[in-house]
Amino acid sequence: MINLLFYRFLRFFLKINYCVQVFVPYLKMHIFNKYLSTFAKLKQTIKKQTMKKIILVAVAIFFFGYTNAQEAKFGIKAGLNLSNWAGDTDGLDIQSKAGLNIGGFVAIKLSDKITLQPELLYSMEGTKVNNFQFDYQGSIYYVDASFNLSYINVPLMMKFYPTEKFNLEAGPQVGFLVSAKTVAKVNGNKGDDNVKDSFESVNFGLNFGAAYDFTKNISAGVRYNFGLSNLAKTVAGDNTKIHGNVVSLSVGYSF
Repeated sequence: MINLLFYRFLRFFLKINYCVQVFVPYLKMHIFNKYLSTFAKLKQTIKKQTMKKIILVAVAIFFFGYTNAQEAKFGIKAGLNLSNWAGDTDGLDIQSKAGLNIGGFVAIKLSDKITLQPELLYSMEGTKVNNFQFDYQGSIYYVDASFNLSYINVPLMMKFYPTEKFNLEAGPQVGFLVSAKTVAKVNGNKGDDNVKDSFESVNFGLNFGAAYDFTKNISAGVRYNFGLSNLAKTVAGDNTKIHGNVVSLSVGYSF
């Protein structure tokens, strides 16, 4: 899957420089996808229905918090992500990529020590690949690439307060892919490509973290997201598995 992405970059650069005019291996994937178009449409419909159900659940939870406002606090949060990929990345110099996260939450107090906190976040994730050596049509290319993926994430966190201000948290998360772009430098030439069709549109994961309430309104926390889903959208014969992992630092403000 990653090799196919690099083929796309090289096709782009070679076309600009008028070096060659050849068919690209990516054409095989395009033909295969056409052959399975009916199945792909069905799969997309199922994913859309799943997304609608999850969004409805999130809206219901936020509505529950609103109707129980005496036990709930609404707020906003923002911070920094450090994301990376794990899985079938042998031979690649994978580096962490920095990004931002921003969104809102509602903290629903269930007891003195337990709080349910659903969130809706925009998150910039991905990874970097440095100095990847690539053989294409008998020529050697050196590629530095940044994979920039943006998600709308819906975490559902359960927070436990062992003390009045400090809490531990854990919970599931579903993410919906908004955009996917790769920025690459090939033999010193820079360009970008939209690669959203190479990644799955829904991503599931588990979150673990801790936070501290400095005041009734201001808090800060750290969270680790362990990706469970395969990010790579693969074709027959391609068993590539890539999982995303994200460390998030954030500051929140409750109204």
